Parts: sequence; C-alpha cells; structure tokens
Amino acid sequence: MRSYLTGLGAALLVLLAAGTASPSRAETGQVRVVFTKGGFIVGVGGGHGVLHFRGHRYPFQVSGMSVGFSIGASTTNFVGRALNLRSPSDIQGHYSVIGAGGALAAGAGGVALQNEKGVVLELAGGKVGVEVSAAVGGVTIALQ
Repeated sequence: MRSYLTGLGAALLVLLAAGTASPSRAETGQVRVVFTKGGFIVGVGGGHGVLHFRGHRYPFQVSGMSVGFSIGASTTNFVGRALNLRSPSDIQGHYSVIGAGGALAAGAGGVALQNEKGVVLELAGGKVGVEVSAAVGGVTIALQ
C-alpha cells in the first residue's frame, strides 16, 4: 500500500509541475504600414512597415496582388494592431481579409487580415490617390 501512495504522490507532483508551467502567451504589437497599389483588372502593390513589439522595432516588407475590378493607383498609410503574436516572426506570412474587411476595397478606412499562424492585423488609415476597386486578394509580409 505504501508504494502505491508513493507512486500516486509522484504522479501528483508531476501533474502539479506541468500545471504550473507557463505556456507561451499571445501578445499584441503595434503596426504601421505604407502600402502603394495600382492596376487595371489585376492590382499589384507593395510597401513597408514596422512592428513595435516588446520594446523593439521590426521592419518588414509587404507585397500583394488582387484580381477583380481595379482601376487607378493609391497609397494608404495604415496604423493598427497585430494580435496573437508569440514572437516577432509570427507577423510573417500570407494574409487574407477576414470578416467584413473587404469594405476597404470599396473605400472604407479599416481592414482585418489574418495569416496562417492566426495573427490578426487590425488596420485603419487614409488613402491618397484615385482608385476604384472591388477586387479580392491578399498580402504577404516578410521581416527584413
């Protein structure tokens, strides 16, 4: 009986130790992006940005393409948040529009994008230039 209790006590200690280990918690970073886009039918764009995370700056490049109705050229200065970050490299990847964010293409000032790692970018900003767009596409972010 005593060896059973000793084994049970050891098992409880292992479970308690595992329960107190702190899992990596997702955090939020601040993002600033300048994105220039132009096209006729197929829109192509690119730009640069900076992620502010845990007191550091992480510059990145942005590229994207859209297919659909698109005429003109514009530059948008976005500011916002990057949600669900565990490390700065999580911001890298291909992003697609989530929710009702497609309204950005019609001229609204905000968009929500999500990548394959679950990072969500909530961005808002003003557009300079003339562009009419009802296109669907995505963007890719790569750290510099």
